[in-house]
Amino acid sequence: MLFLFRGLKLDTIKEKEVCRMPKELWQMLGLYLAVVNLAGFLIMGLDKWKAKRGAWRVSEKALFLPAILGGSIGSILGMRVFRHKTKHWYFKFGLPAILVGQLVLVGWLIWRLFLN
Repeated sequence: MLFLFRGLKLDTIKEKEVCRMPKELWQMLGLYLAVVNLAGFLIMGLDKWKAKRGAWRVSEKALFLPAILGGSIGSILGMRVFRHKTKHWYFKFGLPAILVGQLVLVGWLIWRLFLN
């Protein structure tokens, strides 16, 4: 297969060689996903805590941001555990839709890089 990288023509490389990621990159990816999911979970809890006290709230954009960055599972768990934003349709359906989109993307990447 012929690969192009920023307009530079590279030699033909076997697919398996291109798809192999060093162990450290997998660890960094796992750490990133753990942190962003924890952030999504904690931000939901923080906003619920502030809502109970009548304090200045976390914006809805800030609540969606960790989910969009890969923390949709943490955000959904936070929404369920803290019973927060469960009646708002854009959270009730939006966060699971983001998760489904991310799973489809991961599935496509696995298929494209490792199985094709």
